[in-house]
Amino acid sequence: MERWNGRVALVTGASSGIGAALCQSLVQHGMKVVGCSRNVDRIKALADEDAVKKASGELMAVKCDLTKESDILSMFDEICRTFGRLDICINNAGIGHDAPLLSGKTADFKDMLDVNILGLTICTREAVKLMREKAVNDGQIIHISSIGGHFLPTQGWLETNFYCATKFMVRALTAGLRKELKELKTQIRIASVSPGLVQTGFFENCLNENSSMKASDISLFQSLQPKDVAESVLYILSTPQHVEVHDIIVSPYSC
Repeated sequence: MERWNGRVALVTGASSGIGAALCQSLVQHGMKVVGCSRNVDRIKALADEDAVKKASGELMAVKCDLTKESDILSMFDEICRTFGRLDICINNAGIGHDAPLLSGKTADFKDMLDVNILGLTICTREAVKLMREKAVNDGQIIHISSIGGHFLPTQGWLETNFYCATKFMVRALTAGLRKELKELKTQIRIASVSPGLVQTGFFENCLNENSSMKASDISLFQSLQPKDVAESVLYILSTPQHVEVHDIIVSPYSC
């Protein structure tokens, strides 16, 4: 991890859960972290925590709505002005809705596409562009995907087929980006982390008035902690430059 000390990382969806855990871990390793979210006040509060303030790195909060390309482009301009470079881009932001394919709301489908696919793709495009402009030839792109991008869950308590479809697409985007990066003869690497159920507010936020499950029921399932996913990201970053991790599937031991 020593080679990342003092370098710049972007974490999307940084206001809570996995994103917040990532920010905490990266600043502990001396990185300059840009955390973005629509709820920028939560990131500012995280930056004011003693553990973060005393870390060798630093955390900068940026307000960004990933459904708006103008917000994303403005964020990358701010990164360039403030730090002059970007070394790591972690596309963590994601959203899910309990939206069955045959009866879900179009607005819910569009919401998931805008954040999980378009926001991720635009951030990746702009990150690689900035890395190449600043001659960062050993950068790292990491997508926080989902085990739902490998197979559909068998439980019927949430209709996540469309959400999982977006995560299957993230797998395709990851493979496609790896192909394009190699064609450019760059050493920028691409990886993804596919966690199972993580103890965050994500699935509670998926629930709606038509869901057959209550938020309190989710605690019944064996789940990961956000720091478990953050540790997987640190593992990717700690590998030698000649090693490229493609995808890490992370699940509770009992699953």
